[in-house]
Amino acid sequence: MKRSLAATAILAAMAIAACGERTPGDAGVETDVAAVEAPSRTTEGPATAPAPTVGGSGATPAAAGAPVFAVIYPGGAPGAPATVAQGPEGPGGIVEFTTDAAPADVIDFYRQRAESAGLKAINTMNRGDSMGYAAGDGADGRGQLLSVVATRLEGEPTSVQLTWTAGR
Repeated sequence: MKRSLAATAILAAMAIAACGERTPGDAGVETDVAAVEAPSRTTEGPATAPAPTVGGSGATPAAAGAPVFAVIYPGGAPGAPATVAQGPEGPGGIVEFTTDAAPADVIDFYRQRAESAGLKAINTMNRGDSMGYAAGDGADGRGQLLSVVATRLEGEPTSVQLTWTAGR
């Protein structure tokens, strides 16, 4: 319960930050929400052609057009397609998936991807079996953001929630 409350609080804070007042130049910006299909998998292997990997890491983009730092952890299994949207701060999205990797390994993977993309750490969280990391390109940047929360319950795979904004 505490873990889901912490994840919800982080997502709520990000949503509130993204809903700032619009300036006159933003008046024509429409919000468009759509689901992006993830490849379906069966016990016999992928039912469709596998998604392309990013940078040889074995990671696939979290959604079509997602930035290089928004990928599914190698071997991760999405529970549903990513939800993507277009807003004043640019395109972004959220996806949940599971992996057998430890939360620390997941967070380290995203920290390295964020740093490689020029993002700087904003916040980290380490509470029991939950870890989180957020990074952005700063106040003078394009508005790129990454947030990831990884939680493992005993006897279960690590549950990961990845949120991103590609920026303007």
